Amino acid sequence: MGALAVFAAIYSTLFIGKPLANLLQDQDVQAIFFVAGMLLTTAAIIAHGLLAKPSGMEVSILLGIIAVYMMLIFRMGAPERSHLIEYSVLAIFIHKALVERARKKKLILKPAFCALAMTIFIGVLDECLQIVMPNRVFDLQDILFNMIAATMAILSGLLLNWARKRFDRSKKN
Repeated sequence: MGALAVFAAIYSTLFIGKPLANLLQDQDVQAIFFVAGMLLTTAAIIAHGLLAKPSGMEVSILLGIIAVYMMLIFRMGAPERSHLIEYSVLAIFIHKALVERARKKKLILKPAFCALAMTIFIGVLDECLQIVMPNRVFDLQDILFNMIAATMAILSGLLLNWARKRFDRSKKN
């Protein structure tokens, strides 16, 4: 359900993105909205992490992942940042849904591979639709950012899952 909500939000920007940007032309207002989005994303990550009761090693790995994301965010422009956030969240939600489905019945392909492929497909489709949209531009670089964001999110999730299994305190007692 979360993946569907993110998918709908991404595709709604095809129609409301430009008018909304024109309405909010002030860079300070745009920065406030971006920071609010980042804070909400961070809050979701922290809430998820607290529910999982991470070990010290997991927290260390998570801080490292956050550091890498922060360095990328500060090196990118605003449009690339939004791709990083949107497609990272989408990839995580799709992956979570596929992992849940895999628990209930066997899948031929790994959930991580399927989630990555689905997220990349959605990003490519998003850009292809922009070819026919007025005031929108098809950009191969955006597809690349979508792919990088999805790959980073899936790999980060896999790394955290590995750490959880490897350093699980309850198994050592």
